[in-house]
Order: sequence, then C-alpha cells, then structure tokens
Amino acid sequence: MKNIVRSIGLSLMFFPLAVMAQTAIQAETIYTVSGAPIKNGVVLVKNGKIENVGTAAEVSIPKNYTVITAKVVTPGLVDARSVVGFSGSLNIPTDQDQLEKSGPIQPELRAIDAYNPEEKLVAYVRDNGVTTLHTGHGIGALVSGQTMVVKTKPGKIDAVTLVPFKMLAMTIGNPVENNFTSPGTKAKQMAMIRTELLKAQNYLQKQTDKDTSKRPATDLKYEALGKLLTGEVKALMTVNTSNDIMNATRLAKEFNFKLVIDGAAEAYRMIDEIKAANAEVILHATMARNGGDMVNMTRESAGILTAAGIPVSIETGFEAYVPKTHVLLHEAALAVAYGMPYEEGIKSITLTPARLLGLHKSVGSIETGKDADLVMYDGDPFEYLTNVCKVMIDGVVVTDSCK
Repeated sequence: MKNIVRSIGLSLMFFPLAVMAQTAIQAETIYTVSGAPIKNGVVLVKNGKIENVGTAAEVSIPKNYTVITAKVVTPGLVDARSVVGFSGSLNIPTDQDQLEKSGPIQPELRAIDAYNPEEKLVAYVRDNGVTTLHTGHGIGALVSGQTMVVKTKPGKIDAVTLVPFKMLAMTIGNPVENNFTSPGTKAKQMAMIRTELLKAQNYLQKQTDKDTSKRPATDLKYEALGKLLTGEVKALMTVNTSNDIMNATRLAKEFNFKLVIDGAAEAYRMIDEIKAANAEVILHATMARNGGDMVNMTRESAGILTAAGIPVSIETGFEAYVPKTHVLLHEAALAVAYGMPYEEGIKSITLTPARLLGLHKSVGSIETGKDADLVMYDGDPFEYLTNVCKVMIDGVVVTDSCK
C-alpha cells in the first residue's frame, strides 16, 4: 500500500494540476500583444492551443467548455535571460550550478546536463507568470557554456525542453577578472576569445577536407564554437560598459556571428553602434544595483532604447541573494514607471523575447493556433498589489491560486 501511495505521489510531481482540453477564459481586458487590447474578451482553448480570441460579441462559448473568469489576461511571460534551474533557492554550493570556474572558456558545457526542472525557483517564477524560460550557464566567464529554452510546466527535462542549445553564454568585463587569474585585463580577455574563435575557424575548415583521414577528431569545444561561427546559435554576451559593448560589436563583426547584448547597462550611450551591429538587446533587471560594470545604469534605459527603435527584452538575470531571482513582472513594471510605454512593457516580457528566441510562432502573444500559455490576473498586471491568479501552459492550468 505504501508503495502505491508513493507511486501516485511521484506521478503527481510530473503532471499538471488539472487537464482542461476545452476552456473558455472571459476577461475584462485581454492583452493579445500582437494587436490592440480587447475589452470584454474571450479566449477559447482546445487541445493545448488557442482556438479563438476576440470580444464576447465575436466569440461565442460552446456549452461544453469550462469557463474561467479574470480581470486581465496576458500571454505567458517569456524570461529572456535567467539562470533559474541552475542557481538554486537554497544559495548553498550544492545547488549553485551556473558557473564552472575550472577554466574561462568552456563552450562545450551543455545546459541540458545541468538544468533541474524540479528546482523550487522554477515553480516560483511559474507562479509569477513565467511560462517560457531562457536559462543556462551564468555570467563571469569568457564563455561559460550553453543556454537552453524550457517551459516551466511540471515535468521531466525532456518533456519541458523546447530548445536544448540556444545560445553561447559569454561575458566581457570585470566579472571575468574577478573569477580567474587569467585573463586579468580587458585586452587579455579579447585576445583569448579571438584565439579560440580562430582555432574554431581552422577546425571547421579541416572538418571539410576531402581526405577524411586528415579531418581532426571531434572536439566538443570547437564543435560548439563552430555552431556560433556558422550561425546556428547566437552569442549571448553579457557586457555593460560602453567600452565592453564596443568590444562585443567589434568581435561580432570580425567573426560574423549573431550578437545578443545582455545586461547592456550603458546601451543608452551606444544606440548608433548597436544599430550598426544589428545586435539584439536583453536589458538587465531594472531593479539591479548600480555598482561595478553597472555603475552607470539608469532605470530609464528601456524607455530610451524603445524610443530609439531598438526592441528591448527585459530579463531577471542573476540575483546573488535569496530568493535568487527577480520577479519579471516587477522588472517590466518599473521600466514602464520610468518611461517605457505600457504596452511595450508587456511586449518586452512576451513577444519581443519570443522573437529573439525564434519562438514567436508558438509563444509570446495570444493568437489563434499558438500555444495556450496564458496568465490571468485580478487587476492591472503592473500594479504591485495585483495577483497572478492562474497560469496556463499548453492549455493546462498549472497555477491555480492568487499569488
């Protein structure tokens, strides 16, 4: 009997709270993000997908649909950059798996080998509306490893993984010098990265030799760097000062890789250079601390960059203190308070990061045919006293109480 009970308990760990194959959500306001907000709206959900969305006058609810009511509905939130699932809530060495310090350049480190879908922080961000998470190896090494994209729904890692290798996590700046004796200067950092990228170019060239006996043995480091050079993955470069942003854009131009500038504390000073490099931007958590490489950050950055025509994704990033992660809704709300237009604020944590991750055809907005990832609130999402009351992922309610 004990074994049966234990088996049932374990099963519940990996299955959502309730399966709702056919659901209708009625709301006073629906932010589709792909279009204008809908007042007095309805979202129909069937078999994990959005079946229809529109005003109550346009969309009739079939009799056999379960009805949920909410004040406001948004798409499931997309966290553009996090280390949740690697950095754990206990803040002790055994649950901190985000940074390997045995070497400054380790692109071969796979995110899927370290991500813990049962980490409490995954449930924490899910309860606060995050349904899609771009997470992976952290800041502080020239190349710390790979990133991945997951859904935050309960389940084993293969069931929740959307993209096992999305970007290469890289860092330029003082955090690297704080973790390694070499490189000890900015010039050495750039020299070391360039050296490895040149080796990767040579490796790729030799791999195409017609004489197979001359092809080098598989090297995991250069296989990963090779994917960057061939455009299969992007460089996620954490850079904050204007000088480091220039170094990143210069490197991307030299080796012709796709660049995502992460952190970007002084991006407001580098608008022309970022546009010229065709770089994408993930802006640091708005409530990050002014210090170190981020001493010149401003909470007006999101508004400034948006006004300049640069799409901005807002991240939770890395928090050194318990509970180890920011709340994405709060970060976007503060960006709006400091000048980012309201609907752009919602977009910065939904459709813009979905596009950056190449997942905009399935997540990031409320449109027919997309994944039924939805967040339901009892008020304005950017009001501090508003609660996330239900979270739906793939048509299943996975959070069912106001947080």
